[in-house]
Amino acid sequence: MKSAPGPLDVLAPPLSSPPPTLELVGVSCVRGTRRLFEGVDAMIQPGQLLRVQGANGAGKTSLLRTLCGLSPPDRGEVRWCGRSLASQRDDFHHDLIYIGHAAALKDDLSALENLLAACVLGGLRPPKADLMQALADAGLRQREHLSARSLSQGQRRRVALARLLLKPSPLLWVLDEPFNALDTVASDWLLGVLTGQLRRGGIVVLTSHQPVAIDASLPQVTLTL
Repeated sequence: MKSAPGPLDVLAPPLSSPPPTLELVGVSCVRGTRRLFEGVDAMIQPGQLLRVQGANGAGKTSLLRTLCGLSPPDRGEVRWCGRSLASQRDDFHHDLIYIGHAAALKDDLSALENLLAACVLGGLRPPKADLMQALADAGLRQREHLSARSLSQGQRRRVALARLLLKPSPLLWVLDEPFNALDTVASDWLLGVLTGQLRRGGIVVLTSHQPVAIDASLPQVTLTL
């Protein structure tokens, strides 16, 4: 028979996980003999957008790769949920989507096959119907089976960005120049996708040469290198 709870059981608070906060603590980056940036500190809370800006060559892409765990910092530390990336690499990557400056598609594969390959690399295998719907929502209806070689630069970018529409959606999106090659209609679509991620309590980190007109009511942080 189960015993009645004692005083400590009644008073003990429920266990909870740290919030999905991204932190940069004194992060520095060196490439060759050149120090790109040093002593970068930032804390991005759930529901916040972090814009990384700076001149060409300032190290924006290097910073994004560092906070994704793809390149180690020369000094400092990146933390996710209060823990260093080095201590939780596999778990962290389940919480992350990283889309780099290039669309990174295989020319001989179709749009559908490229999207599936990106998902599998991220540990997911969505149903074909979900992949087709994501591509359609990204403006690629009736182009799902075309080879990536035959797509325009804007269409190639939308194939990569369609990954953002698939469930489950990771908490952290890191996007390097996601608006490159997008026309006005596609840019408005992407703004809506990013806004939805923030309103769900996710985190978005991005670089962009174009103005990003995210809803001003959503919390935003700018980091200039």
